[in-house]
Amino acid sequence: MRLFTAGVATVAAALLLGLPGPVATAEPADGGAVVAPSASGSLDRIEKIDDRRWNVFVYSPSMNEVVELQVLRPADTSVPRPTLYLLNGAGAGEDGANWIRQTDIVDFFADKNANVVIPVGGYISYYTDWRNDDPVLGRNKWQTFLTEELPPVLDTALGANGVNAIGGLSMSAGSVIDLAVQAPGLYRGVASYSGCAMTSDPIGQNLVRLVVEVVGGGNTENMWGPTDDPAWTAHDPYVNADKLRGLELYISNASGLPGPYETLDAVRPAAAPPLPDQIVIGGVIEAATNYCTHRLVDRLDTLGIPATVNFRDTGTHSWGYWQDALHESWPVLARALELT
Repeated sequence: MRLFTAGVATVAAALLLGLPGPVATAEPADGGAVVAPSASGSLDRIEKIDDRRWNVFVYSPSMNEVVELQVLRPADTSVPRPTLYLLNGAGAGEDGANWIRQTDIVDFFADKNANVVIPVGGYISYYTDWRNDDPVLGRNKWQTFLTEELPPVLDTALGANGVNAIGGLSMSAGSVIDLAVQAPGLYRGVASYSGCAMTSDPIGQNLVRLVVEVVGGGNTENMWGPTDDPAWTAHDPYVNADKLRGLELYISNASGLPGPYETLDAVRPAAAPPLPDQIVIGGVIEAATNYCTHRLVDRLDTLGIPATVNFRDTGTHSWGYWQDALHESWPVLARALELT
């Protein structure tokens, strides 16, 4: 994920400047929440790296493109197994900052009986359906692809059993919650790591616009329309949190203060940013998402919706903490996938 840039520092700083203001709770809206049925996707090809790692390519009619999916196969494929979808951050896995290269995910799932599916693509898309094609960011119909076109194709290709969960980090940490809201019944569990799951209040809208427009060069009006459009509320996990009832939920965020992965002797991924950037810029971004995540957890508490929550006292917006969060969320996801 292209986190450590001047543009993202601007995003984080701008968001933090708005933190003292109150956040209103709007009523859920229906505008933009339902996607018209589309033609089903189709399997393009499978490239097997080895028996346990596949690259699966699926054609998306809504985007008119073939999407690559990095797949980890279950330890035992003698019977149909469930599927965990894991989304990358704003870089969409295209820039090397992805689950496979930055974490121990391959080793971690070596003894687990789940298909793990990681899409490659969707840069600065928020993994949602954009209203219009964007001159810079192109055609984005990720909600349609992920929730309608892809699952039946993968279930057949992988011999999966149709039981699904989903997780995401940073930009996609809010997106995965929204996808669960938009496609009730598709996922039985959601894991959200270091995200801002608010899109219809000024703070959340400011963050989305800065990520899409300042970092990505796109136009949010092509995504959900002007900021007073009902689609911004329809895709707001904070507002629509009542629709998460009955799901297994794991939500985590660090504080933004330097932690165990911000020391000179810490083991960090090869492609990690310079340590000063991880401390300063990663700290600011994580402090911002920490605020959003506290708001979401408070909302769930008010609604009486249980969730497993982990607020770390230290830690920045970086892969070491997301790897830890994946490990810590596995018992929750395993319950959702009916593996316990």
